[in-house]
Amino acid sequence: MTQDYPSKSELEKAGVKYLAASFVDMHGVPKAKMVPIHHYDRMMEGSELFTGAALDGVPQEVSDEEVAAVPDAASVKILPWDPEVAWFASDLRCHGEPFEAGSRNILKRALAKAAERGLGMNLGMEAEFFVFEDTEDGGFEPVSKRPQLDKPCYDFVRLLDNKPWLQEIAAAIEGFDWGLYSFDHEDGVAQVELDFSYFPVLEMADNFVFLRMMASEIARKHGYFASFMPKPLSERSGCGAHYNMSLYDLDSGDNLFATDHDPRGNDLSKLGYQFIAGVLKHLPAICAVVAPTVNSYKRLVKQGSMSGFTWAPIFCCYGDNNRTNTLRIPLGGKRVELRAADGSCNPYLGGAMVLAAGLEGIANDLDPGEPHTENMYLKTEEELEAMGIETLPKTLEEALDAFEADPLSREVFGEAMFSSWLDFKRQEWLAYMNHVSDWEKERYLKFF
Repeated sequence: MTQDYPSKSELEKAGVKYLAASFVDMHGVPKAKMVPIHHYDRMMEGSELFTGAALDGVPQEVSDEEVAAVPDAASVKILPWDPEVAWFASDLRCHGEPFEAGSRNILKRALAKAAERGLGMNLGMEAEFFVFEDTEDGGFEPVSKRPQLDKPCYDFVRLLDNKPWLQEIAAAIEGFDWGLYSFDHEDGVAQVELDFSYFPVLEMADNFVFLRMMASEIARKHGYFASFMPKPLSERSGCGAHYNMSLYDLDSGDNLFATDHDPRGNDLSKLGYQFIAGVLKHLPAICAVVAPTVNSYKRLVKQGSMSGFTWAPIFCCYGDNNRTNTLRIPLGGKRVELRAADGSCNPYLGGAMVLAAGLEGIANDLDPGEPHTENMYLKTEEELEAMGIETLPKTLEEALDAFEADPLSREVFGEAMFSSWLDFKRQEWLAYMNHVSDWEKERYLKFF
């Protein structure tokens, strides 16, 4: 079998001097130790140790044995902004066994259950983010200084204003052969979307973690900063990271969601509808993982302070190419899009939750009912109630309540990560609730 990733000697020839054994904390933020390249063999065997108690969501006591990062050789990427360094996504091990609470390990456990059925999962993630620059007064502003249009989406000249930094990211993605096929200006000045190919879910999670880091570092070179905050501007649309999902046959590689015989007219197989039904059943709990911040739920609204609809999902329902559903079957079928996910998610944990939910739908032969093809934003509360359609969680607290109540969460995360993640997120919500915001001061300070 021919390896399709560079060996130690090839990395040396490419000018690499240092290696990073990297893994993510509960937020999906990469952590690492670096070693000289002559330490390659030992690093690949898990020589680099970490104290989990020093990190968020690596649940350990200070007295526990350290976790070891064991790199996945196939994940190696030479940093485009610093080509003397090669980065490796890594699994965590402890006492010689996979560390239960490691994010990558959690996704691997879900994949193992899929493999028992002969299934694998492909995932594509749409990368939406802003690039801003700091201002002298401590604030921030878009890179482009052109006036904000009422509808700046797809605006060409504002896209060109961002070309200096954006072309570097595009070139890097092309260099990794990720299949970049488009990028555009979104609804806010300096808000962009990058669209590239799907990958097996573990590889996609590795790539998305790396992409966030790469976007931040390349923007920083130009004096800017990239933000994957879901809703940085209250008057503009937020940033999603839609999950485009399909299952494939492990032996043949065939897409098992594809069919030419769909009586519902979406070119989606029965397996695909069963998968949708499973995700719908657990959607409130899934939201807590794919939309994991306080700010995430300021994106998931029908209308904010701007005019018109936000295009963000708010209902627990599915449909065809119609974007007012949380689960959408894009034109041509063959995949399912989860529109609630945003760029602040840990893609390993999000991928594990949707895969486990979809597998449950398949195992129990669930059916999601008929797809919704109408504009769901226009439905009254009475109409939605009659249709049995509930709304997504409106706050992080509501999502955490759903996550805690759903047995699937503990099953997927494992006891240690379930407790650690939930405790941290509860504290995050409490800190937000106790914070006195500028909005409150402006409204109430001299109100009475």
